[in-house]
Amino acid sequence: MTAPRLVIVVGPTGAGKSALALALATATGGEVVSCDSQQVYVGMDIGTGKTTAAERGLVRHHLLDVARPDDDMTAARFIALADAAIADVAARGKPVIVCGGTGLYVRALLYGLFEGPGADPALRAELDARADAIGVEALHAELAAVDPALAARVERRDRRRIVRALEVFALTGVPMSAHQARHDHRTVPPRYPHRLIGLAPARERLYPTIDALVDAMIAAGLEAEVAARRAAGDVPALRSQQAIGYAELHDHLAGRLDRSTAIDLIKRNSRRYARRQLAWYRPDPTVAWAPAPAAVDLGALAAYLFGPGPSP
Repeated sequence: MTAPRLVIVVGPTGAGKSALALALATATGGEVVSCDSQQVYVGMDIGTGKTTAAERGLVRHHLLDVARPDDDMTAARFIALADAAIADVAARGKPVIVCGGTGLYVRALLYGLFEGPGADPALRAELDARADAIGVEALHAELAAVDPALAARVERRDRRRIVRALEVFALTGVPMSAHQARHDHRTVPPRYPHRLIGLAPARERLYPTIDALVDAMIAAGLEAEVAARRAAGDVPALRSQQAIGYAELHDHLAGRLDRSTAIDLIKRNSRRYARRQLAWYRPDPTVAWAPAPAAVDLGALAAYLFGPGPSP
């Protein structure tokens, strides 16, 4: 069976990805598959920027609220869920629009995963023990020394990915980024025909937008959302609670940061994350960039989704 065509909307936080995906889905009668590593979690709505209930009433969205915050969500599990959602949408004759800011998940969906060596339980236990002893940020610094390319793309608190990258380097002597470079769009055929649409607002417009979004999240009750997660036993050691917005407010609610400082850190970390998101996609020549959703030709994308003949 021929794989369905996808339009994939990428770009930094605050660029308008959800708005563009919603507009394209509305114009084509399509459905949206989220490609966001945090929007999968139940009870994490405000801080992850999920589409509203009203928006979901207009257009069906997939892969939102499919995991508990203490679930083990991996890229491999995401691929399985995304493949099933895409097959379901396509089987009903509807176009598929993928929307998300998690570059690793987009890459995994399109090109599969670098599997690498199997886990070494003793080595992993040693790395985990060291993370407990010296802090995961210190392990991130060690990763930066042996694999700066990967370290630049990994959050300093992303314990799972840091430990795995150090494990791969220890077992193979080759940085994980080098392994991944041999498994990308230049050497591996995509799993789906697709068009990548990237939104890249000018920095002087993007950064104030990000700051305003953070203020809006705070006003909408993000602090109460994090407090609810704490009451449910979801603690910062969980990967889900290390997300920007959650980690800083956990520190505030635990008494380690004052509220104003926590909010400032959310803004700063969100801006830094936006830079990393752009850096992830900039080298990819297949991304068609636009400064804003309004600058994207929805008609051309609709023609691609419904167009006859072989997919490019």
